[in-house]
Amino acid sequence: MENKQHSLISTLPNGLRTLCLHSPGAKAEYFGVIIPYGSRSELPEHYGLAHFVEHTIFKGTRKRRSWHILNRMEVKGGELNAYTTKEETVVYSIFPSGNFERALELIADLISDSQFPQSELDKEREVVEDEINSYLDNPSEAIYDDYEDLLFQGSGLGHNILGSSQTLSTFNSESCRYWLRSRYVPSKLVAFYNGSVETDKVMRLMEKYLGGTFNSPEENATIETPQVPVMVPQFDIEKKIPSHQCHCIIGSRIPGIFSDKRWSMALLNNILAGPGMNSLLNVSLRERRGLVYTVESSTAVYSDSGALTIYFGCDPDDLNKCARLVRKELETLASTPMSANQLQRFTEQYIGQMTIASENREQQTLALARSVLYFNSFLTDAEVIQRLRAITPEDLRGCAEIIAAPSVLTFSTDRD
Repeated sequence: MENKQHSLISTLPNGLRTLCLHSPGAKAEYFGVIIPYGSRSELPEHYGLAHFVEHTIFKGTRKRRSWHILNRMEVKGGELNAYTTKEETVVYSIFPSGNFERALELIADLISDSQFPQSELDKEREVVEDEINSYLDNPSEAIYDDYEDLLFQGSGLGHNILGSSQTLSTFNSESCRYWLRSRYVPSKLVAFYNGSVETDKVMRLMEKYLGGTFNSPEENATIETPQVPVMVPQFDIEKKIPSHQCHCIIGSRIPGIFSDKRWSMALLNNILAGPGMNSLLNVSLRERRGLVYTVESSTAVYSDSGALTIYFGCDPDDLNKCARLVRKELETLASTPMSANQLQRFTEQYIGQMTIASENREQQTLALARSVLYFNSFLTDAEVIQRLRAITPEDLRGCAEIIAAPSVLTFSTDRD
């Protein structure tokens, strides 16, 4: 997993933190900013606003119209991207080496001076409406949102990132500009770069374009600190949908990003139904019995909480059998520590998968920037491997015990 990158984490005079990853000889470069606000920071009447601003931040500044923005990096063969999670928004660009200042100046303009023209908002509203409907048409995607709504109900984590048609219709230029002014504040942001430009030059250019005062820390100070979601009672809920398959999620609350169980939970998740064909649930449900096409486990880890979810889609007649098999694997892992040899094999497999994933520089850069956002540092590849190899069978059993009494959401077919 090791590479020839050199890194520097620094802070500009205005409080903006920076991550510079110097990758000599890299032909592609990455630059962007990560903002520590997503859908969790929204009031109920503004559900979906963080995501809508992420969409419309490209629609015009005082010096650029939307046409100029969408062409600025593309004419060089680059891309301009953004995404919203429950706790973050990321705006970034991927581009051929030699275009760093171009990308930096553009993104600095967007995050400090986007104007959100009403005519552009009206057009983009239809795009987001289609995005909302596309999720409703895809039960294997929609079930994740519905599950987290139930698991975190009553908190900012318990609502859909996209919002609803009702809230979407209320967003205007002023509400979008308010969100930008109050959230995209230098002292809260992390700017990140990964490419071949020398670190000294990167820092000079970042200070030139991002080192000033923009947006309003005063407004930002009124934002309430999110409260830890309360634990909800265990649930087993079935919803009827027009679908050939049944879709099911079995999962539990898990500790957040600062927990000392973070790496043990990540390894457990991979063992249960990670990408390996030899994951426990893939072997049990698919390879041995042919009950499912897909079974997958995933974690969503937030600042103070998280969720581990196991998803599968199956024929309605096989639903109860599949659910029993999943519960059986969870109960076995929670009651009986895995042998040291078996744990070692799974651990080395996970390390190997991470080694392959580290070749994806885009995802690596985004992950390191998120680590700087929360920890103001990141672990080296060697430190990650050390932590994984230190996990004991009892550590793994303890994590399994946390999820051994899961909550269940099922989308069942209404063909009856």
